[in-house]
Amino acid sequence: MSDQNLYERYHRQIILPEFGEEGQRKLLKAKVLVIGAGGLGCPALQYLVAAGIGTIGIVDDDVVALNNLHRQVLYSVNDIGLSKAERATQILQQLNPEIKIISYNERLTTQNALMIIDDFDIIIDGTDNFSTRYMINDACVLLSKPLVYGAISQFEGQLTVFKNKDVKDVNYRDIFPDPPKDGEVLNCAEAGVLGVLPGIIGTMMANETIKLITGIGEPLINQLFTYNALNNQVYQLSLSSRKETRSLIPKDEKEFLKTDYEWLCAAPEQQQAEIDSDIFNNMVAGGDVDVIDVRELHEMPAVNEFNHIRIPLAQLADNSSSIKSENVIAFCQSGKRSLQAAKILSGIFGDTKKVYSLRGGIVQWKQDRAKRPV
Repeated sequence: MSDQNLYERYHRQIILPEFGEEGQRKLLKAKVLVIGAGGLGCPALQYLVAAGIGTIGIVDDDVVALNNLHRQVLYSVNDIGLSKAERATQILQQLNPEIKIISYNERLTTQNALMIIDDFDIIIDGTDNFSTRYMINDACVLLSKPLVYGAISQFEGQLTVFKNKDVKDVNYRDIFPDPPKDGEVLNCAEAGVLGVLPGIIGTMMANETIKLITGIGEPLINQLFTYNALNNQVYQLSLSSRKETRSLIPKDEKEFLKTDYEWLCAAPEQQQAEIDSDIFNNMVAGGDVDVIDVRELHEMPAVNEFNHIRIPLAQLADNSSSIKSENVIAFCQSGKRSLQAAKILSGIFGDTKKVYSLRGGIVQWKQDRAKRPV
């Protein structure tokens, strides 16, 4: 692109006195990694691409689903079943063909996180599960990478910026040193979310990223911003680092690679109670097992692949007499409520029955099933 066309594309932000041509040059040289191309990632990506970030990475191993579309407005019904990372790259490249977009159609793990993150200047966490959030935080601390964090649930969202330049800087573990106990915090799949909320928070995350790159304004460093969409109430809390939480972060790459974040984010009883899709399938095929759907009656997707009993979690204790088999497997949307169900049933039946929870819920089970060869 010629200098004239470049100036024309970004003219409206270049003429801002605080921004200028120097600010635009900084954006064009910047490399930003967006982890999660979902509710938060979509608006953040759209505005960062439009603003002229020179290189953008997109990490997501999921595919577009119908129940994404009310909030993930980057996609359409024609994209259902397609890779989010790859489809987002294609759409965004049409918005701004002059920038470089790299798609990582893979799950971020301890084995690839440091390598991928190290190639970028600023990291945006648009994920929706705690194990990945802790892993991203620790990787950014180890690599001294600024991290823009956002989260949403129902009608409320929050965001902050972790500078990660030295040991005195606040990081995610200073706010949440320990993962929440089972059932304390539900993700969007279980708690629900107003569709416009991730658009608001995701756009603000893009704004914080632009401020970090250009040096304009006051980024939310050491500040937790919270917004309620129902009443427009806004809170901004000052954050401070804590020495005791620093010890929770792996001290080096070797220790990071050995850390099992999913295990760390599960209580001991949950680790024992959870089973994956393969074990679940074998148990169901073997018979002598009661499978309990603890979701509310209106929740989708429908389950027609195996016999089961539907008892919503709130009614489980009062209807436990309908469970006859010695082996019991509970499932829900994502695996959180079924862990609660397993705990409730274990308390009722004691050692007389073996109770399990389907890890990842019915959504993960259906995804695993779709990947199996016919």
